[in-house]
Amino acid sequence: MSNTSNKMMDTWAAGGEALGTWLSMASSHSAEIAGRAGFDYVCVDMQHGVADYQVAVTMMQAIELGGGTPIVRVPWNEPGIIGRVLDAGARGVIIPMVNSVGEATAAVAACKYPPLGARSFGPILAAARAAAGESYFDVANATSACIPMIETRQAVDSLDDILAVEGVDAIYVGPADLSISYGYGPGYSDEHDEYKATLEHIAQRCAAHGVVAGIHSTAALSADRRGKGFRMQTVAGDAMALGRGMALDLRTARESGVSAVGSDADSAIY
Repeated sequence: MSNTSNKMMDTWAAGGEALGTWLSMASSHSAEIAGRAGFDYVCVDMQHGVADYQVAVTMMQAIELGGGTPIVRVPWNEPGIIGRVLDAGARGVIIPMVNSVGEATAAVAACKYPPLGARSFGPILAAARAAAGESYFDVANATSACIPMIETRQAVDSLDDILAVEGVDAIYVGPADLSISYGYGPGYSDEHDEYKATLEHIAQRCAAHGVVAGIHSTAALSADRRGKGFRMQTVAGDAMALGRGMALDLRTARESGVSAVGSDADSAIY
């Protein structure tokens, strides 16, 4: 994949919806599987997931090998780690707890090269993946997404100012922390009218500013979030999918009295 090609951002540019998956486990094997699954992006979570930097690098390589678009949620709004994951090939960075215009400006500065930002040049792996004759520097700002997280009431109150910062390509709602901020505890809080109205407000303000509205979601919630105007949704994740899949196989095996030899040949362990 050339650095001029970012499936997630290309989808946004065409007015479409990007659906992605989330990697909390530190495994290049599962990362490659996710990369082959057809998602518009695959996010390596370095904030609450267990991957450190070196493992995240190998996971991004595996996602690329599988044909996917790797992005990373960094641990915090800090230019060192943001620059490092971009240099290693991340096509976008999700940045936690951006609550003000100053913090959004700092996020853009870390993600983008001058004159838009202040990112230091040294794309050790990212540039190596560019097509022959292609300049990574020339395309990096347009093909590396800066995605601040909106996770607090304070961020919602400052939303228009955050969205007005040049270089913010999308925002990403962290529903658990946003719910906590509104006094409902961790979760999606869809039973509360105030929370639902807040999500609608976020999506509406994003549309008004021409910024993509993103959210941590589920497959079951995707229709609701789509209806509210969110055009970036994480609808799956490695740890939960593994747990659900294993539990389903165990339940099926215990409840079934009929042998189905050969019916799952593609999933056999060789």
